[in-house]
Amino acid sequence: MNLSQIYSELLLKNGFNPTNVKTLWLDLAKAYSSKSRHYHNLTHLEEMIELFEKYKNKLQNPDQVLFSIFYHDSIYKATRKDNELKSAELALKVLSSNELLDKQLIFDMICATQLHQHNAIEDINWLIDFDLKILAKDWEAYQIYYNQIRKEYRIYPDFLYNPGRKKALEHFLENEFIFQTEEFRLLFEEKARANIKREIISLT
Repeated sequence: MNLSQIYSELLLKNGFNPTNVKTLWLDLAKAYSSKSRHYHNLTHLEEMIELFEKYKNKLQNPDQVLFSIFYHDSIYKATRKDNELKSAELALKVLSSNELLDKQLIFDMICATQLHQHNAIEDINWLIDFDLKILAKDWEAYQIYYNQIRKEYRIYPDFLYNPGRKKALEHFLENEFIFQTEEFRLLFEEKARANIKREIISLT
């Protein structure tokens, strides 16, 4: 997958200055390629965009969803609790001179990836589900995922990390549904819950 090409085509079709697009992409790619990113990296973007391509006919605002995918983890530091907000603010900064993309929708989309709660705007629910699809991978792939997350939080010893991770996972299980769209619930809900339960056991 050529992320640079997908990104460039998205921006160019929405009125961005061609001379700025390459610089914007290099800045974004650099952020996602940081050595501290073991999961929230370009591979994560690729997996989300694969889902976007598969389900984009379900979306009302596909360009806004795709732009939000690119920027939803543009700011990511394990020590921060406002990564989504800062990522949304960066997206708005990039969009500052653009009149074609819905800035408020993109801001709301990116912020929604923090709590992963059902939204009245269905496009936001699709974005959330694209972000959480990793939870329903085969167990071997899921293990790779949670080990990558652990590496991102390696500054924290197990006695701090494990309870925090366990609490976050239990929060998913406490919700009526993990996934926000009916289609993802039917396909992936059962597998995601089984994976989360297995990881919780490994943390105790």
